[in-house]
Amino acid sequence: MTPLTQEWVDKAEEDWNAAQTLSRARKYPGYNVVCFHAQQCAEKYLKARLQEANIVFSKTHNLILLHGLVSSVEPGWTVMVANLAVLNAYSVDLRYPGKAATKADAKDAIKRCQFIRSLVRQSFNLPA
Repeated sequence: MTPLTQEWVDKAEEDWNAAQTLSRARKYPGYNVVCFHAQQCAEKYLKARLQEANIVFSKTHNLILLHGLVSSVEPGWTVMVANLAVLNAYSVDLRYPGKAATKADAKDAIKRCQFIRSLVRQSFNLPA
């Protein structure tokens, strides 16, 4: 793994840990932030895989676009598309007034992110 790929993995893990920690908070759990960090974790893991494969990508939060780029080296990852589509909505919308995540949304976001995280970590021979 290249040093830059490792940085992407480290940043993805920061988001994973933040989402998990906030999802367990009894007081002020911040469901919006849990969903946001789950999306960010998935985004950074996709970017890590793209980086490792030397595939150029732009600054984007669009998980479907990133998946389209990575599918050339990871064709089996089509199984994550439905999860990416749900998480994609959490990149921006929940950061502004008008929409709010529920406890169920946060729990679902963690589950979807965990699935994506496991697949990407397996590709790097890292423990899930």
